[in-house]
Amino acid sequence: MKEKKSENSKSVKSESKDSEKELSKNKSSKGLYYYLKQAWKKPDKKTLRERMIDWRKSEVFTRVDKPLRLDRARALGYKDKKGFVIIRVRLKRGGHKRPRPNKGRRSKRLHTRKNLMMNYQGIAEQRVARKYKNLEVLNSYQIGKDGMHYFYEVICVDPQRPEIKNDKTINWICNKKKRPMRGLTSAGKKSRGLRSKHPTNKARPSVRAGKRK
Repeated sequence: MKEKKSENSKSVKSESKDSEKELSKNKSSKGLYYYLKQAWKKPDKKTLRERMIDWRKSEVFTRVDKPLRLDRARALGYKDKKGFVIIRVRLKRGGHKRPRPNKGRRSKRLHTRKNLMMNYQGIAEQRVARKYKNLEVLNSYQIGKDGMHYFYEVICVDPQRPEIKNDKTINWICNKKKRPMRGLTSAGKKSRGLRSKHPTNKARPSVRAGKRK
């Protein structure tokens, strides 16, 4: 009887140890970027408000040392090495209407409508590409918005740097020119309607070509 009791106690102990190991594995499986992502789902309103006050006072294009959303930047291809540049952009919110002319040469019907299918993120990428002509835009992500502005961080790459040319994971961008202008970034593809995979979608190879099908 004593031998049976000892065997049962050993089996119970081994099962408890196995369960503890499984729990520890599940706990250790989630790393830093997971918790950063969860924190950005509900950011602290007070700190974000204070940051946006400073961002409004700064210039439209501001080069920053490190990305604010490290998890998002890493997911979009950012690396902490020479050749990668992070630029914060301030963008005005509102419609895409042209201002009504009050003097000078005007159109016959005073056309103010502007049919712009691009999203704000794509516009921010294009403005950065025009400002920094020696850099190529890799991707971007939103870091905040208020009643007047959108704020984005744009990941740029310097294709002339030897660190970029020798990196097999990113040197493809050395042969790509003006990606935001051609709608080849993630935001550009979304505004072009290329995210939809419905069989009746006529957005490929382009919206105009799809209408002719």
